[in-house]
Amino acid sequence: MNLKNKISVIFICMGNICRSPTAEAVFRHYVEQEGLSETIHIDSAGTHDYHIGDAPDGRTQRVAAQRGYDMSVLRGRQVEEGDFARFDYVLAMDEANLAILKRLRPRDAEGHLGLFLEFAEKHDEREVPDPYYGGAQGFEHVLDLVEDAANGLLKHIKQQHLK
Repeated sequence: MNLKNKISVIFICMGNICRSPTAEAVFRHYVEQEGLSETIHIDSAGTHDYHIGDAPDGRTQRVAAQRGYDMSVLRGRQVEEGDFARFDYVLAMDEANLAILKRLRPRDAEGHLGLFLEFAEKHDEREVPDPYYGGAQGFEHVLDLVEDAANGLLKHIKQQHLK
Protein backbone atom coordinates (compact mmCIF):
# COMPACT_ATOMS: atom_id res chain seq x y z
CA MET A 1 0.00 0.00 0.00
CA ASN A 2 1.28 3.44 -0.86
CA LEU A 3 1.12 5.45 2.34
CA LYS A 4 3.08 8.46 1.10
CA ASN A 5 0.01 10.64 0.75
CA LYS A 6 -1.72 9.34 3.85
CA ILE A 7 -1.37 9.99 7.55
CA SER A 8 -0.77 6.59 9.12
CA VAL A 9 -1.55 5.44 12.64
CA ILE A 10 -0.81 2.13 14.36
CA PHE A 11 -2.06 1.16 17.80
CA ILE A 12 0.04 -1.25 19.87
CA CYS A 13 -0.72 -3.42 22.90
CA MET A 14 0.74 -6.73 24.04
CA GLY A 15 -1.22 -9.39 22.15
CA ASN A 16 -3.28 -7.38 19.65
CA ILE A 17 -6.59 -9.00 20.65
CA CYS A 18 -8.14 -6.51 23.12
CA ARG A 19 -6.91 -2.94 23.42
CA SER A 20 -5.16 -2.17 20.14
CA PRO A 21 -7.82 -3.71 17.88
CA THR A 22 -10.43 -1.79 19.88
CA ALA A 23 -8.49 1.40 19.17
CA GLU A 24 -8.16 0.47 15.49
CA ALA A 25 -11.90 -0.23 15.13
CA VAL A 26 -13.03 2.89 16.99
CA PHE A 27 -10.58 5.21 15.25
CA ARG A 28 -11.48 3.72 11.84
CA HIS A 29 -15.16 4.31 12.59
CA TYR A 30 -14.48 7.97 13.46
CA VAL A 31 -12.28 8.42 10.37
CA GLU A 32 -14.98 6.92 8.14
CA GLN A 33 -17.63 9.18 9.69
CA GLU A 34 -15.47 12.20 8.79
CA GLY A 35 -14.97 10.93 5.22
CA LEU A 36 -11.21 10.62 5.73
CA SER A 37 -10.68 6.93 4.91
CA GLU A 38 -8.63 7.82 1.84
CA THR A 39 -6.48 10.18 3.91
CA ILE A 40 -5.76 8.23 7.10
CA HIS A 41 -4.39 4.66 7.17
CA ILE A 42 -5.05 2.70 10.39
CA ASP A 43 -3.63 -0.57 11.75
CA SER A 44 -2.87 -2.32 15.03
CA ALA A 45 -0.34 -4.83 16.29
CA GLY A 46 1.05 -6.44 19.41
CA THR A 47 4.52 -6.42 20.87
CA HIS A 48 4.29 -10.18 21.50
CA ASP A 49 3.55 -13.05 19.11
CA TYR A 50 0.89 -14.73 21.26
CA HIS A 51 -2.09 -14.18 18.95
CA ILE A 52 -0.78 -13.77 15.40
CA GLY A 53 -3.67 -14.45 13.01
CA ASP A 54 -6.28 -14.58 15.79
CA ALA A 55 -9.50 -12.58 15.81
CA PRO A 56 -9.96 -10.08 18.64
CA ASP A 57 -11.08 -11.49 21.99
CA GLY A 58 -14.79 -12.37 21.93
CA ARG A 59 -15.54 -10.16 24.93
CA THR A 60 -13.86 -7.22 23.21
CA GLN A 61 -15.88 -7.81 20.06
CA ARG A 62 -19.17 -8.06 21.99
CA VAL A 63 -18.66 -4.80 23.89
CA ALA A 64 -17.50 -3.02 20.72
CA ALA A 65 -20.48 -4.34 18.73
CA GLN A 66 -22.88 -3.02 21.38
CA ARG A 67 -21.56 0.46 20.57
CA GLY A 68 -21.60 -0.05 16.81
CA TYR A 69 -17.98 -1.01 16.10
CA ASP A 70 -17.22 -4.01 13.89
CA MET A 71 -13.99 -5.86 14.65
CA SER A 72 -14.80 -9.10 12.81
CA VAL A 73 -12.24 -8.65 10.02
CA LEU A 74 -9.32 -7.76 12.31
CA ARG A 75 -6.56 -10.30 12.95
CA GLY A 76 -3.65 -10.14 15.36
CA ARG A 77 -0.15 -9.42 14.15
CA GLN A 78 3.15 -8.58 15.75
CA VAL A 79 4.76 -5.19 15.37
CA GLU A 80 7.85 -5.19 13.16
CA GLU A 81 10.73 -2.80 12.65
CA GLY A 82 9.33 -1.59 9.31
CA ASP A 83 6.23 -0.27 11.08
CA PHE A 84 8.31 2.61 12.43
CA ALA A 85 9.00 3.75 8.87
CA ARG A 86 5.44 3.10 7.62
CA PHE A 87 3.53 4.88 10.39
CA ASP A 88 3.45 8.54 11.37
CA TYR A 89 1.95 7.70 14.77
CA VAL A 90 2.99 4.61 16.74
CA LEU A 91 0.75 4.65 19.80
CA ALA A 92 1.16 2.28 22.73
CA MET A 93 -1.62 1.41 25.12
CA ASP A 94 0.63 1.38 28.19
CA GLU A 95 4.11 2.16 29.51
CA ALA A 96 5.32 -1.46 29.35
CA ASN A 97 4.58 -1.75 25.64
CA LEU A 98 5.93 1.75 25.03
CA ALA A 99 9.24 0.67 26.59
CA ILE A 100 9.40 -2.33 24.23
CA LEU A 101 8.65 -0.07 21.26
CA LYS A 102 11.39 2.35 22.30
CA ARG A 103 13.88 -0.55 22.23
CA LEU A 104 12.64 -1.75 18.81
CA ARG A 105 12.52 1.69 17.20
CA PRO A 106 15.29 2.32 14.67
CA ARG A 107 17.40 5.40 15.33
CA ASP A 108 16.32 7.05 12.09
CA ALA A 109 12.57 6.66 12.77
CA GLU A 110 10.84 10.03 12.53
CA GLY A 111 7.24 9.34 13.48
CA HIS A 112 5.52 10.11 16.78
CA LEU A 113 6.03 7.36 19.37
CA GLY A 114 3.99 7.73 22.54
CA LEU A 115 1.00 6.71 24.60
CA PHE A 116 -2.42 6.69 22.95
CA LEU A 117 -4.05 8.34 25.95
CA GLU A 118 -1.90 11.46 25.40
CA PHE A 119 -4.78 12.40 23.09
CA ALA A 120 -7.59 11.79 25.60
CA GLU A 121 -9.56 14.90 26.52
CA LYS A 122 -11.93 13.67 29.23
CA HIS A 123 -9.81 11.11 31.10
CA ASP A 124 -6.68 11.72 33.15
CA GLU A 125 -5.40 8.15 32.93
CA ARG A 126 -2.16 7.65 31.01
CA GLU A 127 -2.54 3.95 30.26
CA VAL A 128 -5.31 1.83 28.77
CA PRO A 129 -5.56 -1.08 31.25
CA ASP A 130 -5.49 -4.62 29.92
CA PRO A 131 -9.00 -6.05 30.43
CA TYR A 132 -8.04 -9.63 29.49
CA TYR A 133 -8.13 -11.16 32.98
CA GLY A 134 -11.00 -9.06 34.32
CA GLY A 135 -14.74 -8.88 33.92
CA ALA A 136 -17.03 -7.15 31.45
CA GLN A 137 -16.66 -3.77 33.18
CA GLY A 138 -12.98 -3.71 32.21
CA PHE A 139 -13.85 -3.97 28.53
CA GLU A 140 -16.41 -1.16 28.89
CA HIS A 141 -13.80 1.03 30.60
CA VAL A 142 -11.28 0.34 27.83
CA LEU A 143 -13.85 1.39 25.26
CA ASP A 144 -14.61 4.60 27.17
CA LEU A 145 -10.90 5.50 27.21
CA VAL A 146 -10.39 4.53 23.57
CA GLU A 147 -13.37 6.57 22.36
CA ASP A 148 -12.05 9.63 24.18
CA ALA A 149 -8.48 9.27 22.89
CA ALA A 150 -9.61 8.40 19.36
CA ASN A 151 -11.68 11.57 19.23
CA GLY A 152 -8.73 13.63 20.50
CA LEU A 153 -6.33 11.97 18.06
CA LEU A 154 -8.59 12.69 15.11
CA LYS A 155 -8.88 16.34 16.18
CA HIS A 156 -5.08 16.51 16.48
CA ILE A 157 -4.50 14.98 13.04
CA LYS A 158 -7.02 17.31 11.43
CA GLN A 159 -5.37 20.34 13.07
CA GLN A 160 -1.79 19.30 12.37
CA HIS A 161 -2.03 17.62 8.96
CA LEU A 162 -5.32 18.43 7.24
CA LYS A 163 -5.63 22.20 7.40
